Amino acid sequence: MSKPRAASAPTALTSRQRKHLRALAQRREPAVWVGDEGISEGVRAALDEVLGRHELVKVRMRTPSDKHAMAAELAVCGRAELCGLIGHTAILYRANPEAGERRIKLPA
Repeated sequence: MSKPRAASAPTALTSRQRKHLRALAQRREPAVWVGDEGISEGVRAALDEVLGRHELVKVRMRTPSDKHAMAAELAVCGRAELCGLIGHTAILYRANPEAGERRIKLPA
């Protein structure tokens, strides 16, 4: 017997969807920058605001000691899905909570 899924749990993106989002993000400039101080409250607020407006965001990290850990922390802070990490740039996606206002169409 399988357990029923929790209704509030977000669905993870498929590899095809992540690939599609990385392709869309290629032409975008980073919208949020993380400086030497790391992930501050200002970075968290900016990330939340930009994700709410654009759904797909590139975040540039200046000199992280562990870029994979920082990218994962950014995804948690922004309640977003990490789509990719290219160099010191993380690509994050968070669907708009109001499904009617989605700006980005994902493949099935």
